[in-house]
Amino acid sequence: SAGLAYSECYLLAAMAYDRYVAICNPLLYSQVMSSRLCANLVAASYLGGFLNSTFITSKTFTLSFCGNNIIDDFFCDLPPLVKLACDVKESYQAVLYFILASNVITPTILILASYLFIVAAILRIRSTQGRLKAFSTCASHLTAVTLYYGSILFIYSRPSTSYTLERDKVVSVFYTVVIPMLNPLIYSLRNKDIKDALRKMVDRAKCS
Repeated sequence: SAGLAYSECYLLAAMAYDRYVAICNPLLYSQVMSSRLCANLVAASYLGGFLNSTFITSKTFTLSFCGNNIIDDFFCDLPPLVKLACDVKESYQAVLYFILASNVITPTILILASYLFIVAAILRIRSTQGRLKAFSTCASHLTAVTLYYGSILFIYSRPSTSYTLERDKVVSVFYTVVIPMLNPLIYSLRNKDIKDALRKMVDRAKCS
Protein backbone atom coordinates (compact mmCIF):
# COMPACT_ATOMS: atom_id res chain seq x y z
CA SER A 1 0.00 0.00 0.00
CA ALA A 2 2.92 2.34 0.71
CA GLY A 3 4.21 1.84 -2.82
CA LEU A 4 0.84 2.79 -4.30
CA ALA A 5 0.55 5.81 -1.99
CA TYR A 6 4.02 7.06 -2.92
CA SER A 7 3.29 6.43 -6.60
CA GLU A 8 0.16 8.57 -6.41
CA CYS A 9 2.27 11.48 -5.14
CA TYR A 10 4.38 11.33 -8.30
CA LEU A 11 1.35 10.76 -10.54
CA LEU A 12 -0.31 13.92 -9.21
CA ALA A 13 2.88 15.86 -9.98
CA ALA A 14 2.92 14.41 -13.51
CA MET A 15 -0.73 15.43 -13.94
CA ALA A 16 0.18 18.97 -12.86
CA TYR A 17 2.77 19.07 -15.65
CA ASP A 18 0.10 17.81 -18.04
CA ARG A 19 -2.21 20.68 -17.00
CA TYR A 20 0.69 23.14 -17.42
CA VAL A 21 1.32 22.02 -20.99
CA ALA A 22 -2.40 22.01 -21.83
CA ILE A 23 -2.92 25.61 -20.69
CA CYS A 24 0.45 27.26 -21.35
CA ASN A 25 1.23 25.50 -24.66
CA PRO A 26 -2.12 24.27 -26.03
CA LEU A 27 -0.98 24.24 -29.66
CA LEU A 28 1.99 22.00 -28.83
CA TYR A 29 0.12 19.77 -26.38
CA SER A 30 -0.21 16.73 -28.64
CA GLN A 31 3.48 16.92 -29.53
CA VAL A 32 4.82 17.53 -26.02
CA MET A 33 2.53 15.11 -24.19
CA SER A 34 3.08 12.22 -26.53
CA SER A 35 1.99 8.68 -25.70
CA ARG A 36 5.60 7.76 -25.08
CA LEU A 37 6.12 10.59 -22.59
CA CYS A 38 2.88 9.72 -20.76
CA ALA A 39 3.96 6.09 -20.49
CA ASN A 40 7.39 7.14 -19.21
CA LEU A 41 5.86 9.44 -16.58
CA VAL A 42 3.56 6.69 -15.34
CA ALA A 43 6.38 4.13 -15.28
CA ALA A 44 8.71 6.54 -13.46
CA SER A 45 5.99 7.33 -10.90
CA TYR A 46 5.42 3.68 -10.04
CA LEU A 47 9.13 2.91 -10.09
CA GLY A 48 9.93 5.77 -7.72
CA GLY A 49 7.03 4.89 -5.42
CA PHE A 50 7.92 1.22 -5.07
CA LEU A 51 11.66 1.86 -4.76
CA ASN A 52 11.00 4.24 -1.87
CA SER A 53 8.59 1.83 -0.20
CA THR A 54 11.11 -1.01 -0.53
CA PHE A 55 13.81 1.21 0.98
CA ILE A 56 11.75 2.26 3.99
CA THR A 57 10.53 -1.33 4.54
CA SER A 58 14.07 -2.67 4.61
CA LYS A 59 15.08 0.01 7.12
CA THR A 60 12.05 -0.75 9.28
CA PHE A 61 13.34 -4.29 9.84
CA THR A 62 16.37 -2.80 11.61
CA LEU A 63 14.20 -1.35 14.40
CA SER A 64 13.97 -3.05 17.80
CA PHE A 65 10.48 -3.61 19.23
CA CYS A 66 9.54 -4.45 22.81
CA GLY A 67 6.39 -4.73 24.87
CA ASN A 68 3.03 -4.44 23.15
CA ASN A 69 3.27 -5.45 19.49
CA ILE A 70 -0.25 -4.36 18.49
CA ILE A 71 -0.23 -1.47 16.01
CA ASP A 72 -2.72 1.21 17.04
CA ASP A 73 -4.00 1.87 13.53
CA PHE A 74 -6.06 0.35 10.74
CA PHE A 75 -2.93 -0.62 8.80
CA CYS A 76 0.84 -0.77 9.26
CA ASP A 77 1.54 2.94 8.93
CA LEU A 78 4.88 4.49 9.84
CA PRO A 79 3.96 6.83 12.75
CA PRO A 80 2.22 4.16 14.91
CA LEU A 81 4.97 1.67 13.99
CA VAL A 82 7.66 4.07 15.17
CA LYS A 83 5.71 4.52 18.41
CA LEU A 84 6.17 0.81 19.14
CA ALA A 85 9.93 0.86 18.59
CA CYS A 86 12.13 0.72 21.68
CA ASP A 87 14.72 2.97 20.12
CA VAL A 88 14.45 4.96 16.92
CA LYS A 89 17.94 5.64 15.69
CA GLU A 90 18.89 8.91 14.08
CA SER A 91 19.64 7.04 10.85
CA TYR A 92 16.04 5.83 10.69
CA GLN A 93 14.73 9.32 11.41
CA ALA A 94 16.87 10.53 8.52
CA VAL A 95 15.23 7.89 6.31
CA LEU A 96 11.78 9.14 7.35
CA TYR A 97 12.75 12.72 6.48
CA PHE A 98 14.11 11.52 3.13
CA ILE A 99 10.84 9.73 2.35
CA LEU A 100 8.88 12.85 3.30
CA ALA A 101 11.10 15.06 1.15
CA SER A 102 11.18 12.78 -1.91
CA ASN A 103 7.54 11.65 -1.91
CA VAL A 104 5.69 14.68 -0.58
CA ILE A 105 7.70 17.89 -0.49
CA THR A 106 9.40 17.52 -3.89
CA PRO A 107 6.18 16.68 -5.80
CA THR A 108 4.42 19.49 -3.92
CA ILE A 109 7.05 21.98 -5.09
CA LEU A 110 6.69 20.72 -8.68
CA ILE A 111 2.91 21.06 -8.49
CA LEU A 112 3.12 24.59 -7.05
CA ALA A 113 5.62 25.62 -9.72
CA SER A 114 3.34 24.24 -12.47
CA TYR A 115 0.35 26.12 -11.10
CA LEU A 116 2.28 29.36 -10.78
CA PHE A 117 2.86 29.25 -14.54
CA ILE A 118 -0.76 28.16 -15.07
CA VAL A 119 -2.14 31.08 -13.03
CA ALA A 120 0.12 33.49 -14.92
CA ALA A 121 -1.17 32.09 -18.23
CA ILE A 122 -4.81 32.30 -17.10
CA LEU A 123 -4.40 35.92 -16.03
CA ARG A 124 -3.19 36.76 -19.53
CA ILE A 125 -6.47 35.49 -21.00
CA ARG A 126 -8.67 38.52 -21.69
CA SER A 127 -12.13 36.96 -21.77
CA THR A 128 -13.80 35.88 -18.54
CA GLN A 129 -15.25 32.82 -20.24
CA GLY A 130 -11.79 31.78 -21.41
CA ARG A 131 -10.42 32.12 -17.88
CA LEU A 132 -13.24 30.04 -16.43
CA LYS A 133 -12.74 27.37 -19.06
CA ALA A 134 -9.00 27.23 -18.36
CA PHE A 135 -9.59 27.09 -14.62
CA SER A 136 -12.18 24.31 -14.95
CA THR A 137 -9.48 22.24 -16.67
CA CYS A 138 -7.47 22.30 -13.41
CA ALA A 139 -10.29 22.28 -10.85
CA SER A 140 -10.57 18.49 -10.49
CA HIS A 141 -6.81 18.02 -10.21
CA LEU A 142 -6.50 20.83 -7.66
CA THR A 143 -9.25 19.27 -5.56
CA ALA A 144 -7.56 15.86 -5.59
CA VAL A 145 -4.15 17.38 -4.78
CA THR A 146 -5.53 19.47 -1.89
CA LEU A 147 -7.32 16.53 -0.27
CA TYR A 148 -4.51 14.02 -0.75
CA TYR A 149 -1.48 16.14 0.07
CA GLY A 150 -3.29 17.98 2.85
CA SER A 151 -3.99 14.77 4.75
CA ILE A 152 -0.50 13.35 4.13
CA LEU A 153 1.28 16.54 5.22
CA PHE A 154 -0.90 16.65 8.32
CA ILE A 155 0.36 13.22 9.40
CA TYR A 156 3.97 13.10 8.23
CA SER A 157 5.22 16.69 8.46
CA ARG A 158 4.86 16.97 12.23
CA PRO A 159 7.44 15.99 14.87
CA SER A 160 7.00 12.44 16.18
CA THR A 161 6.36 13.81 19.69
CA SER A 162 3.17 15.55 18.54
CA TYR A 163 1.48 12.49 17.02
CA THR A 164 -2.03 11.82 18.24
CA LEU A 165 -2.75 8.29 17.06
CA GLU A 166 -6.52 8.48 17.53
CA ARG A 167 -6.74 11.59 15.37
CA ASP A 168 -4.22 10.29 12.85
CA LYS A 169 -6.21 7.08 12.39
CA VAL A 170 -9.12 9.13 11.08
CA VAL A 171 -6.86 11.09 8.73
CA SER A 172 -5.09 7.94 7.48
CA VAL A 173 -8.42 6.32 6.63
CA PHE A 174 -9.35 9.53 4.83
CA TYR A 175 -6.37 9.48 2.45
CA THR A 176 -6.21 5.69 1.99
CA VAL A 177 -9.93 4.94 1.61
CA VAL A 178 -12.13 8.03 1.28
CA ILE A 179 -10.05 10.02 -1.21
CA PRO A 180 -9.51 7.08 -3.64
CA MET A 181 -13.27 6.51 -3.54
CA LEU A 182 -13.91 10.20 -4.27
CA ASN A 183 -11.37 10.47 -7.10
CA PRO A 184 -13.65 8.99 -9.81
CA LEU A 185 -16.37 11.45 -8.81
CA ILE A 186 -13.94 14.38 -8.63
CA TYR A 187 -12.51 13.76 -12.10
CA SER A 188 -15.92 13.03 -13.64
CA LEU A 189 -17.31 16.40 -12.54
CA ARG A 190 -15.92 17.86 -15.76
CA ASN A 191 -18.34 15.64 -17.67
CA LYS A 192 -21.45 17.57 -18.70
CA ASP A 193 -23.74 14.56 -18.20
CA ILE A 194 -22.48 14.08 -14.65
CA LYS A 195 -23.01 17.77 -13.89
CA ASP A 196 -26.57 17.62 -15.23
CA ALA A 197 -27.31 14.49 -13.19
CA LEU A 198 -25.99 16.09 -10.00
CA ARG A 199 -27.97 19.26 -10.70
CA LYS A 200 -31.15 17.20 -11.07
CA MET A 201 -30.43 15.37 -7.80
CA VAL A 202 -29.98 18.68 -5.99
CA ASP A 203 -33.20 20.05 -7.48
CA ARG A 204 -35.12 16.94 -6.42
CA ALA A 205 -33.70 17.18 -2.91
CA LYS A 206 -34.81 20.80 -2.68
CA CYS A 207 -38.33 19.96 -3.90
CA SER A 208 -38.72 17.11 -1.43
